[in-house]
Amino acid sequence: MTTMTDTASAVREFKMPDVGEGLTEAEILKWYVAPGDTVTDGQVVCEVETAKAAVELPIPFDGTVTELRFAEGATVDVGQVIITVGPAGGAAPAPEAAPETAPAAPETTPAAPEEPEAPKGRQPVLVGYGVSESSTKRRARKPVPSQGDEPPAGTYYAAAVQGELNGHAPAPQAPAAQAQAPAPAAPQVAASTGARPLAKPPVRKLAKDLGVDLATITPTGPDGIITREDVHAAVAAPAPAPAVAPAPAAPAPAAAPVAAGDARETRIPVKGVRKATAQAMVGSAFTAPHVTEFVTVDVTRTMKLVEELKQDRAFEGLRVNPLLLISKALLLAIRRNPDVNAAWDEPNQEIVQKHYVNLGIAAATPRGLIVPNIKDAHAKTLPELAASLGELVTTAREGKTSPGAMQGGTVTITNIGVFGIDTGTPILNPGESAILAVGAIKLQPWVHKGKVKPRQVTTLALSFDHRLVDGELGSKVLGDVAAILEQPKRLMTWA
Repeated sequence: MTTMTDTASAVREFKMPDVGEGLTEAEILKWYVAPGDTVTDGQVVCEVETAKAAVELPIPFDGTVTELRFAEGATVDVGQVIITVGPAGGAAPAPEAAPETAPAAPETTPAAPEEPEAPKGRQPVLVGYGVSESSTKRRARKPVPSQGDEPPAGTYYAAAVQGELNGHAPAPQAPAAQAQAPAPAAPQVAASTGARPLAKPPVRKLAKDLGVDLATITPTGPDGIITREDVHAAVAAPAPAPAVAPAPAAPAPAAAPVAAGDARETRIPVKGVRKATAQAMVGSAFTAPHVTEFVTVDVTRTMKLVEELKQDRAFEGLRVNPLLLISKALLLAIRRNPDVNAAWDEPNQEIVQKHYVNLGIAAATPRGLIVPNIKDAHAKTLPELAASLGELVTTAREGKTSPGAMQGGTVTITNIGVFGIDTGTPILNPGESAILAVGAIKLQPWVHKGKVKPRQVTTLALSFDHRLVDGELGSKVLGDVAAILEQPKRLMTWA
């Protein structure tokens, strides 16, 4: 495949990297640069969201940005070119006529006579409206009549581009899509010129979902581009009288449950962390036979120890809470029952016993549930474990958890007690054999030393893979955790 680098050595391409093991795509959340900006080696040019986390991407060379191949919100396959960079200090190249080596299309587009009047630089409003990778130059933009909500084939990332970058043959319709792909030109306000309205694909989809004709919207974005706010404003405002008499009103199709403008429903695309979590949970639930056991335990002494450790100089500046001691209790239970720390290898029909513990901690973040893990948690002292937990929680809340921090977990703790929930039946993370759910710690009447007294009580739930862990082993692990939390001095005698 001929690339831009092959024909113009001064222009370099930055492809979507594999930012984590096994990841095949990422969504562009935000661009930090625009065509014409100068970038330096190591400068962050965009933020992307993978199936695991949000990651900032630094560019590996210097120069001037000539093109952004995808718009914000686009999902890009690993290996696809996302940005091109020309010589430092140079301007973005102007579109040129169709190259002689361009593949034949069913309908040949004649050379545009107004080519000398092509714009001197690319316009950021048309970010992502690039030609396919099989062509190294651009045709002059050809006005397309308004087609309502449907974008013409090839407006964004032609099928041939995706096919070639993934190692597959282009789809049959790719040549036609390439022939129709418009090149950047001076922006035009669609409402005033009659040309196809300018809007990014997410905005077009929003308009289609809400039943709004983009041709009727007055754009407020830069250079005449229609924004999401414009679409919502058009829905809220009374519909203007159309220039052409519309077709007779027809009942809404059965597939549309809500009429346009009815705000009783919101549709949210499933992608990123949410998509990955859903796929993992479905795969785990229907692959590993889950068994869950429960135990209610008096943790009054553990809560007293938490307060004492907060005053200990060894924990100065560290976060000390019940989760710290629960984590340590689980690590000691695994040391006493090492067979629980294993994984099921289905292709090889083997049980993989692990002699290390990467302790996962489920964390709710604005992007969804993630499970980063503390590497080699079994080898950490209590203060070291407290420091690792504090760093893990802070990083997760800031949305800066790296993909590597969420890989290689062996067992997990999910603290549903922070939401006031007594207990639950957690689903295993794929590749792990056990997960411990911790319920809310509440003051309850409890029989202590033969008398009913108010005590701090919680319920623990351990789910495990019954292919690896039988009832006896699971009961021993859960019983050991409960025994340590009831008598935390066992932390020293069992260590």
